[in-house]
Amino acid sequence: MLHRLATAAFVAAALPVLAIAQDQTEAPAASTETAAPVDPATVLAKVGDTEITLGHLVAARSGLPEQFAQMPASVLFDGLLDQIVNQELLKQAYTGEEPDSVKVTIDNSRRSLMAAASLAEYLEANVTEEAVQKAYNDAYGDGYEPEMEYHASHVLVETEEEASDIIAQYEDGAEFAKLARDNSTGPSAPNGGDLGWMTAGMTVEPFDMAMQALEPGEISGPVQSNFGWHVIKMNETREQAPAFEDVQAELRAKVQEDVTMAYIDVLNESGNVDKSGAEGIDPAVLDSMTPQE
Repeated sequence: MLHRLATAAFVAAALPVLAIAQDQTEAPAASTETAAPVDPATVLAKVGDTEITLGHLVAARSGLPEQFAQMPASVLFDGLLDQIVNQELLKQAYTGEEPDSVKVTIDNSRRSLMAAASLAEYLEANVTEEAVQKAYNDAYGDGYEPEMEYHASHVLVETEEEASDIIAQYEDGAEFAKLARDNSTGPSAPNGGDLGWMTAGMTVEPFDMAMQALEPGEISGPVQSNFGWHVIKMNETREQAPAFEDVQAELRAKVQEDVTMAYIDVLNESGNVDKSGAEGIDPAVLDSMTPQE
């Protein structure tokens, strides 16, 4: 019952934002008056002794559904302020003790927000440009050892005899791509056997070793793998490491993940964590219990 009432109150309090968003499709004209300087602590309204600040509006906007949060601030401002005022009025009108469901929800929200702030502060200090550059060097070398890439095609058949026949036809002048389209049982057959660009280790070992031994323009002898018999043609090779700028965001995310996990491990070791209270608890209680209980 409490949950239903709380939901109804929230929806009612949110109506100003929804109404303004629906009724006003264009932002009001900007005021020509010089705006007074403001900051998040600027008080916009009071409900009794409770102050509603600009910071409250900024936080409320960040929690809106995406289709509303992206609307112009001039459209949302009054609706957000009314919403927070209405919520404060409803809060002050409540005469009972603070429900346990509210307490645990506030605890979880505060914990989540403070954890995010704590981690952001730690990452800012520990995920440096030097750390990202080191991750690039570890993955791709120091810029002077680019990785070899291979552009190969192949014909896949069932027997060694068929593979030898493909080689003979190629040596007699047949086009390799046509031989692949007409004979190969592999998924690359419609593309003339073209496998695209690969690096060492991306294919099964017998194929991989035979491919790496070829020079551009050469074809292999019959090569057996667990898929069958291959005839491989090396189209071209290149030495290439991705530019640092092209992988910087990906590497930064990986460094952040590694730093985060290491930091959490340290905190767990030094944080006096005791999970013994969870021993013997049936996880199914999560399905049967609500925060109101």
